[in-house]
Amino acid sequence: MRWLALIPVALFAALAGFFLSGLAREDPDTLPSSRIGQAAPPLSTVALPGRTELTDAMLTDGDVKVVNFWASWCVPCRAEHPQLKTLAETVPVYGVNYKDKPAAADRFLDELGDPFAAIGADTEARTGIDWGVYGLPETFILAGDGTITYRFVGPITSSVLEEQILPEIAAARGG
Repeated sequence: MRWLALIPVALFAALAGFFLSGLAREDPDTLPSSRIGQAAPPLSTVALPGRTELTDAMLTDGDVKVVNFWASWCVPCRAEHPQLKTLAETVPVYGVNYKDKPAAADRFLDELGDPFAAIGADTEARTGIDWGVYGLPETFILAGDGTITYRFVGPITSSVLEEQILPEIAAARGG
């Protein structure tokens, strides 16, 4: 009967081992993406009035590009905005305005500046779901053929831009 008392301890140890094995990733700070190495999913966006509309053809135009999911209500999106403006000087940056009101998105861009070469409004979150967006902001780097080569979750800071984003863009360009 004493061995029955050990069953809960053994179950706990097995469960703890299972959870610990799940944490043993190469970089525990990154969220894995099943989309890396795959073509970007088709866009299910609409035009944001007064802005150039993002289209699927833009994602496969032969140039490396950045796709950034953002919203006016997202505080970290506001924090990363200066880095997107800097990034837009070297590579096309496309925006997907996620679950936002068009007027609020327009005010956000008028206030902070518009770094986006084109924008699609994802009012129903369909594109975000298809791309595997976890939370805002999220940034994807696409090769010229539209293949997703890198995903970054969270706001892009100056150090993230220099140490992660720009090297990944160079790698997507083949250099």
